[in-house]
Amino acid sequence: MTPLKPYLIRSLYEWIIDNHMTPYMLVNAEHPSAILPEDFIENNQIVLNIRPEAVQNLHLGDKSVEFEARFSGNSMQVVAPISAILAVYAKENNQGMAFDPNETPDAEPETEEKETAPKRPQLSIVK
Repeated sequence: MTPLKPYLIRSLYEWIIDNHMTPYMLVNAEHPSAILPEDFIENNQIVLNIRPEAVQNLHLGDKSVEFEARFSGNSMQVVAPISAILAVYAKENNQGMAFDPNETPDAEPETEEKETAPKRPQLSIVK
């Protein structure tokens, strides 16, 4: 099965917007693939406002959350890999969901190896 986390992020985002609140996303800024505004990182984390009025071209994908936003008047493309997202919650009441911070970054699910050829039947002579 595909990873559950991207679906949870999308549904939490929609739930918060549908309830007329502000979706915030907590991101691990130490993730090697993250592209984040460095001036706003505190304790190796950053909180991002992803309300539609605050961002442009928001893409809640299976591998990352990407958008354009302005930070101190400068436009920037932000990339938060799914494995770097620590929480999605509403600013107004802190309702939402936190994710496992020890998650392995971008881990692929393990698959069982399947045999390609069926085993030959074992026959024995019966007297």
